[in-house]
Amino acid sequence: MMRKLFLLGTGAFWIVVLMVWAGASWLPSLPEQALPPTEKRFTLDEVARHASLGDCWMAIERTVYDLTRYLPEHPSRSGIVEPWCGKEATEAYRTKMKGRPHSPEADHLLPQYRVGVLEEP
Repeated sequence: MMRKLFLLGTGAFWIVVLMVWAGASWLPSLPEQALPPTEKRFTLDEVARHASLGDCWMAIERTVYDLTRYLPEHPSRSGIVEPWCGKEATEAYRTKMKGRPHSPEADHLLPQYRVGVLEEP
């Protein structure tokens, strides 16, 4: 009795395996997943072309951000931020030029303005 049950179970298993294999061969193949696009790279010269309040890019920690849309919402007056438009501003961001780091909220907001990475010099 156990032998018959074992043979029946083994046979059923292989029938299911063959059905899955056959079914998979009848289905249309899925398109290959596209690789994520490579991230845009910028030189400091390219960042420097965006050096005004109306077009303000900054490089912070080797990442390039377009902060133009954010500037009207920035808590301090625009004159504090404007000198860093178009520049590498890591130290200014880290210290606010007063020895104080930006808030965790600022760190949380920053990624939505990312446009690429800074190329190695």
